[in-house]
Amino acid sequence: MLATLRRDVRAVLDRDPAARGVVDTLVTYPGLHALFAHRVANWLWHRGRRLSARFVAFVARTVTAVDIHPAATLGPGTFIDHATGVVIGETTVVGEDCTIYQGVTLGGTSTRPGKRHPTLGDRVVVGAGAKVLGAITVGDDARIGANAVVVRDVPPGTVVVGVPGQIVARTSTLEAGHGVDVALDSSVDIVAARLSALVDRVGELEMQLAGRVSTKGPVESSDGVWDVDDFVI
Repeated sequence: MLATLRRDVRAVLDRDPAARGVVDTLVTYPGLHALFAHRVANWLWHRGRRLSARFVAFVARTVTAVDIHPAATLGPGTFIDHATGVVIGETTVVGEDCTIYQGVTLGGTSTRPGKRHPTLGDRVVVGAGAKVLGAITVGDDARIGANAVVVRDVPPGTVVVGVPGQIVARTSTLEAGHGVDVALDSSVDIVAARLSALVDRVGELEMQLAGRVSTKGPVESSDGVWDVDDFVI
């Protein structure tokens, strides 16, 4: 556990340029405090001390505003930045060197017992306010954009934004613990992109139609109505 805690501290120092040293990190980072408390609660939970584990989680939630179920599995090197409002459900599994920002929910969509929360691979970044829901899998090196709502599996190395979450790009291969760029290509406007594609398609169809349709005048009939025979397709 001590090795894991040291790796958690190193994750903060490596990924947050605002961190000013080990002491500053240990004293002032609520995400790190919540993670430390969860390590203890998880240890108690798996040794059958469920009430003690829940109490440790309750105290941590009260102090840090981070709600992590004691049974959740968080890999070494997890970094919960800013932390406030993070909720991580009971059957959640988070891989190594993942980064989770404020307001994130790793939640369930079912009231039935069993696996009902997401599984995150290694080096996944989940942007602020994102909701990853259900027993889905987010592949290694994936990026979830801010405020995205993800309810389907996410392939490794992809960027997902929007509601519901849509794949908009692929990330480059990243080394473990490095390259955690949180821009996430979240500037992509999915609605605007689709509208633009629709406008382009309409333009193509109009050009095709213009190439196939010609007129012979046209000549107006005696009753003032265009005659179908005046057009040749």
